[in-house]
Amino acid sequence: MWTAYRAYNELLRDKLKKKFEAQEGPWMDNVADVLAQIVKSRWEDGRQQDQHEKKGDELFERLEKLLSE
Repeated sequence: MWTAYRAYNELLRDKLKKKFEAQEGPWMDNVADVLAQIVKSRWEDGRQQDQHEKKGDELFERLEKLLSE
């Protein structure tokens, strides 16, 4: 009984993932790209603090815009 229940839940989860990917995939890709750029900008060496903060602010503005869509 539990095996059938688990299989049903896995199938439902897979179907939901496919629906979300079809509907929200491009938006989620954009959000993931901006988040990756934010992390990268924080770890980059050799930049002046002012430039780093300016770029970080721009990235956070892009993220805020995407999240408000």
